Amino acid sequence: MVDQVTQVLPKPKRRRRARPDIWSVWALVVAALVLAPIVAVVWIAATPGDPVWAHLTSTVLPRYLMNSLLLMALVGLGTGLLGAGAAWLVVMYDFAGKRWLQWALLAPLALPAYIGAYALVDFLEYAGPVQTGLRNLFGWQSARDYWFFEIRSLWSAAFVLTLALYPYVYLLTRAALREQSASLNEVARALGCGPRMVFWRVALPLARPAIAAGMAIAMMETLADFGTVNYFAVQTLTTGIFTTWLQSYNAAGAAQIACVILVLVLVLAGTEKFSRRARRYHSLNSRRAPHVPTKLRGLRSALAAIACLVPILLGFVLPVGVLVQLGLTYFSAWGNADLWRAALHTLLLGGLTAVVVLGAATVVVYGVRLSRHRLPRLLLPVATLGYAAPGAVLAIGVLFPLAALDNWLAEALEALFGGRFGLLLTGSVAALIFAYTVRFFAIGQGAVDGALGRVTPSMDMAARSLGRNSGQVLRAVHLPLIKGSIQVGALLIFVDVVKELPATLILRPFNFETLATHVYNQASLENLPLAAPAALLVILVSLLPLVLIARHEHGQNQARND
Repeated sequence: MVDQVTQVLPKPKRRRRARPDIWSVWALVVAALVLAPIVAVVWIAATPGDPVWAHLTSTVLPRYLMNSLLLMALVGLGTGLLGAGAAWLVVMYDFAGKRWLQWALLAPLALPAYIGAYALVDFLEYAGPVQTGLRNLFGWQSARDYWFFEIRSLWSAAFVLTLALYPYVYLLTRAALREQSASLNEVARALGCGPRMVFWRVALPLARPAIAAGMAIAMMETLADFGTVNYFAVQTLTTGIFTTWLQSYNAAGAAQIACVILVLVLVLAGTEKFSRRARRYHSLNSRRAPHVPTKLRGLRSALAAIACLVPILLGFVLPVGVLVQLGLTYFSAWGNADLWRAALHTLLLGGLTAVVVLGAATVVVYGVRLSRHRLPRLLLPVATLGYAAPGAVLAIGVLFPLAALDNWLAEALEALFGGRFGLLLTGSVAALIFAYTVRFFAIGQGAVDGALGRVTPSMDMAARSLGRNSGQVLRAVHLPLIKGSIQVGALLIFVDVVKELPATLILRPFNFETLATHVYNQASLENLPLAAPAALLVILVSLLPLVLIARHEHGQNQARND
């Protein structure tokens, strides 16, 4: 009987395992290469040859850590106040000059903080125009006759970084406030809340996730900064990496300090996400009533305009004015051959990095789109961790694995062909581009992922039904549709490469300068007139994304009004 039943029942089909396709394999390879430097940093830190950690914790690490935490706290608080306050004014009120002030508030993003630091010191130092004017006005003869605050200090560094980074909070908070329904504020006003109470009890809690995200970005950028804190003689974790590695020749100690930075970044990002997990706000009405700004007149209008104008003047107009004055006074510096050689190197590095990053991001995102496996999907967000890691940290993770690979290649080539072969990758442009790729992969991945997400899968099915393979579908269907997003991503990557300083200082080839390193080297020699032309070129290039953002939002506003 059992045999008869067994013959009647069909045999269970074996579950066919999904075979890995070529796109999934390539996606895994690219993601592994992007993650390799971070894994290398952890490995170097975990396998030191000497008891380095005990020495660091008993000597310099507490000072590095305390300075970094204090600087992050000051910058986070300052950017939160400036960014959220400016966003509240331009969204909720209509005042004199608002039309151009709301875009001018983004201008400090185009000015790298280290360039702002150089300009501020030149303006406020003993021989600068401020102290010189005070001595001439009051008849003082020397610095002993009057008191002036210490320019190169942690507080000055926090001031410069706050002015350079508050636009992150401003952008996110302004978008969050615009998305809020005006009916919420009207209900609060009907319940007896004044404008100040509406801000504290309604608008601020709803915009809190955006403010927290902007502050987290500003604090991460502060932690990653090297040029500003080094110029102001503030010993932070980032400067500690350079000191421990390049001056003490202790690679394991530098890697351990880098791991402390990575832990701080992960704690900062995790705390921000955890803090808003329990606070979620949903609009029950799918049609939000647009907010109508309150018209300010007289003194109130002037005060609102001044409040928005002050960070623009201090964070952009003043530093650029100092640099322009130096560039015009020492006009011969524009003919310096080193300047234009550095500009050519910057153009080459930015263009090649944009091509590599967007090509790799396209492979990864498209491979995840086609893959039926979970692993590529899990690696996609993890591969963007490089953007949160400072350039100095990634430089350690790139340099040592490349040096080991170079030594292995040299030995293999010597065994095959004889003779001596030097290092092929270490200290080359390829090492720089690899570090930039890891650092800015998140930008390319975000641009490609967002664009491909808008392409309906039915287009893939239609093309495949016509006999096209996955590569042909990508070339004929997807790339033409996502071309605009790729161009925007390329521009953002190019600008970030132009401004990147720590990774470039460590990994650049011998006698190879970019605009950022040219500015840093000349400013370190207290030769700001020769640094001014390169600094102005960096600022000019960095303005391009801001113009693009302004044009995009202006077009959206016109379409919404029509």
